[in-house]
Amino acid sequence: MKNVIFSLFVCVNIWSIGAQNVSLETDSLATSRTEDLTLFKKLLDSSNTFYNDGEYTKSLDLNIQILDLAYKLDDPYFIHQGYRYLGYDYMMISDTLLAVDSFKKSENYAIQSQNDTATAVTYMDLANIFAFKENYKKALKYHDKSIEYFKKIKDSVSLAKAHYNTIFTAFEYEYYDKAFHHIVEAKKLMKFAEHKSFAIGIDNFFGYYYLKVGNYGLADQYLLKVIEEAKKEDIIIELENAYFSYSESLFSQKRYKEAYEALEVYQEYKDELYGTLINDESNSLTAKYQLEEYRKDIRNAKINNELQAEIVENKSRLNAILLSVSAVFLFLLIALFSISRKRIKLVKALRIKNKEYLKAKEQTEKLSRAKNKFFSTVSHELRTPLYGVIGLSTILMEDKSLKKHKKDIKSLKFSADYLLALINDVLQINKIDSENLDHELTSFDIHDLIGTISSSFEYMRIQNNNSIHIEISNKIPQLIKGNSIRLSQILMNLIGNACKFTEDGDVYIIAEECFRDNDIITLRFSIKDTGIGIAKEKQNIIFEEFSQLESNNYSYEGTGLGLPIVKKLLAASNSQIELESELGKGSVFSFEMEFDLVEHMINPIEPIELNAEILVGKKILIVEDNRINQIVTKKILEKNNIRCTVVENGEKAVQIVKERKFDLILMDINMPVKNGIEASKEIRDFNTNIPIIALTAVEIEELRNNIYLAGMNDIIVKPYDVTKFIETIIMNMSSPLLTDKTTLKAI
Repeated sequence: MKNVIFSLFVCVNIWSIGAQNVSLETDSLATSRTEDLTLFKKLLDSSNTFYNDGEYTKSLDLNIQILDLAYKLDDPYFIHQGYRYLGYDYMMISDTLLAVDSFKKSENYAIQSQNDTATAVTYMDLANIFAFKENYKKALKYHDKSIEYFKKIKDSVSLAKAHYNTIFTAFEYEYYDKAFHHIVEAKKLMKFAEHKSFAIGIDNFFGYYYLKVGNYGLADQYLLKVIEEAKKEDIIIELENAYFSYSESLFSQKRYKEAYEALEVYQEYKDELYGTLINDESNSLTAKYQLEEYRKDIRNAKINNELQAEIVENKSRLNAILLSVSAVFLFLLIALFSISRKRIKLVKALRIKNKEYLKAKEQTEKLSRAKNKFFSTVSHELRTPLYGVIGLSTILMEDKSLKKHKKDIKSLKFSADYLLALINDVLQINKIDSENLDHELTSFDIHDLIGTISSSFEYMRIQNNNSIHIEISNKIPQLIKGNSIRLSQILMNLIGNACKFTEDGDVYIIAEECFRDNDIITLRFSIKDTGIGIAKEKQNIIFEEFSQLESNNYSYEGTGLGLPIVKKLLAASNSQIELESELGKGSVFSFEMEFDLVEHMINPIEPIELNAEILVGKKILIVEDNRINQIVTKKILEKNNIRCTVVENGEKAVQIVKERKFDLILMDINMPVKNGIEASKEIRDFNTNIPIIALTAVEIEELRNNIYLAGMNDIIVKPYDVTKFIETIIMNMSSPLLTDKTTLKAI
């Protein structure tokens, strides 16, 4: 897959170096300078044309002339442009050394020019370099900076290009939600594109995204459109990638014959493109020599006429160099021809092996799909009745007439909560194994995060008569940026483990700074307890799934998944868990994680004041097919003086919303006749203001994008905490609906 993405990345770089506006200063400059500026603009346009068409050596030849003219004009901004263009040409012909050298010079002259546009495109160049070197995390950081800067200077043309480039890096990083966001943003700016390949590329992205998320129907629709348009425009790189993605989609649909045919067409386009790249690599020696000649010309222009004899001698030396370069060039051509012959033989052998590979891949993917489907089905089928059990037991616990049964009801709710925790742990293990983890990075207050997590164990702390101590080093800044959700999962499992195995003792939550490197900080977290400890021979076993320490104390029972989840989450973050423990003397679990430093919170969101009184007399439509769940949801809402109406499917929901006025809709997802996704889309056709909250037991990561794209405002996963359930309803009633916001939220 990386070969395909890399090809797309190479193709799109032209969108990051589109010609910037060059003003013709006809009033303030002499006629000769005006003519030079006009020539400069024409050369930029021609260079772009050659670059878009893949003729990189011709583009490079023009860029040398552009740089020569920029030095003649003695303008740092124009010199910056010339070196940028050279940098991308060298990148395309795989000469990374000269590419990096050119980009560094471009950055220096951008600083000298004090031009906002130059600064913005420099960020984009740095992003592309880091992506080219596969440092995607740093590349995405510079992409975000360039986008922020282009928005600031209101440059829609360059903003479109910046979003376009970011898509490739996000795909390379397998950060598909972020990629989809930038696809949508780039499509909005498509009217500002300067080349037809931009629109074709956007459709290619849509096809690739839907392929990755398993929506093969939409993937095929976009990819076939790309193939049709790319053939009209003769854009080989887009054809190559579209056919490769199309073959993968067909294969996933078990249309093996069509998949193999598409793969053969892809190979033909790849061979054609490969030949072009070989030619570009062969010409790179000549291009380097031309640049050296350009530099030499500038130096020679400053030598006075008394050195004519030395110039003649230099010409003789130059002829010798040319002969040497020609010999090297001829040798390179012969070598490349030999490599090409061997490659053709290899391709033939690979085609024979391809059928065997397809069979093996089919079996593997079939097993993977069966496993994921099983967990998804189990999740929904278990969570739905659990919602009824937990909901009804919560309601019964608050019924004063059942006071004598309170202990039994409490035990019932505890058992249901325990079963829910087991289901969530098993699903978390499956999510990690399928590499379907959340990669979202946010700015957060480390002190608040640890304080909130610690307070959630108050009940367990009191039950076991423990004291929890928080020790956060003063060196650690208040705000850091990273995956706060993953950090919370790790800490909650470790703190819960420490609280469970400690009685009449102490639990310490320690955060220390390890080291800093520019804008990156590494923190070390330690969870220390004075509990029962772990024998050395048992310390490896506890990280295995479903393992338990032997104990006669019932309170030590659990799923045996907490520590395996911690180990796998840390592995996904390039870290590992460390354990120091002695039987009877407690344990210390430690790990390190890397975060970005932030100076201040960007655009802090003011908390919405939640007032339960606004619910009195409100009308809420409950769309739910399960009778018990209907009763539970209705009882919870009616306790808050809400007037409820219940329908059992999406078809009836659409009809009743047309006829009656409601303040909010609670929409189940999986229902007969018409599901919640389809119903929400239809409601949004005639009512864009009413808040719609998805109320579902389905594993949410599978449907998050579809839920928000359907026009829903929020999601509540069953079973839920009643307090948070009511808070979510109040929050959505308190905030006006923005339909554009719902679309962006999905991304």
